[in-house]
Amino acid sequence: MYMKIDHIGIAVEDLEAGLEFYRDALGLEYKGQEEVEEQGVKVAFLKIGESKIELLEPLHEDSPIAKFLSKRGEGIHHIAYLVDNIDEKVSVMDAKGVRFIGDEPTEGAGNKKIIFIHPKSTKGVLTELCQPKN
Repeated sequence: MYMKIDHIGIAVEDLEAGLEFYRDALGLEYKGQEEVEEQGVKVAFLKIGESKIELLEPLHEDSPIAKFLSKRGEGIHHIAYLVDNIDEKVSVMDAKGVRFIGDEPTEGAGNKKIIFIHPKSTKGVLTELCQPKN
């Protein structure tokens, strides 16, 4: 079951510059930041209603976010949906021919299991499924 839109990921060249807008100018509630080496990113979360904005800065030049920034520049990177059972959802979607980036859910930011759905399966929108790790 889908529970809500968990967050919208926004790729930024500089996390602090992104925070100057989203936290300081726009006034969103800053919830902290962390590095996720497995994904090659440093992230900051900002709360808006029941969802969050996730700012993503690359940790190194060969990370997926760095590649995204070099091709498209700063901006919306993905939309993430919170699910109650990521493994079950992946299994159902896989049986329907949905393409994923990676073979199985991995560790993501915010103490969550995540998997990305390839944009070719979503009409061009990089989509993330996420589930809190218990």
